[in-house]
Amino acid sequence: MDLAEALCSNPSVREFTDEPVSDEEVAALLEVARFAPSGGNRQPWRVAVIKEPSLRRALADLCGPVWSEYLAEGITGATPFSVVGPPPEIEPLGPQPNPLLDAIESVPVVLVVAADLGQIAMMDKDLARVPLTGGASVYPFVHSILLAARDRNLGGVMTTFLARAEPAAAPLLRLPDTWALASMVFLGHPVRRATKLTRRPVSDFAVIDRFDGVSFG
Repeated sequence: MDLAEALCSNPSVREFTDEPVSDEEVAALLEVARFAPSGGNRQPWRVAVIKEPSLRRALADLCGPVWSEYLAEGITGATPFSVVGPPPEIEPLGPQPNPLLDAIESVPVVLVVAADLGQIAMMDKDLARVPLTGGASVYPFVHSILLAARDRNLGGVMTTFLARAEPAAAPLLRLPDTWALASMVFLGHPVRRATKLTRRPVSDFAVIDRFDGVSFG
């Protein structure tokens, strides 16, 4: 597939058919994605291919309360889990349906991606805010998995809900102490694929010279 076409036609896919995705196909996706860039070319990622149904269910059950909290914060008009400003006052919603988590046992492919924090140069670790730059060494790899899937007419979605439940998820996954959960990735054959994606135009987010500069484009 043409790269530009893949980049412009790769929506988040959360509904999959019953058609299986073989281990050979998953290995082929990872074979392509492993060439993603990372700081110092340290490639600090590790991928757990989650096959055991009981483990899938346990991980989904950990994500469930996070999903409910996410929805409750969103109802207030705030960006859920934002690190800017005080957290909003919310009314707990209780368990909320999530088709992807509710049927996790039948999702064709479930991956958990972790990052070795000892192998990541966290350039902003000493600033008076939450560090951000470390993601540059792992999320290009995750995105490459999704692009490789698109090239094979598969679809998928990257989620980060499990990271909020890391203390409980870590022993289930035998996560080393100095590692962090970066993402869960769900993959399969899409039930449907959006033909037109909605995104802001370049003129909305690109400016000249400074962030209060005139629009570029």
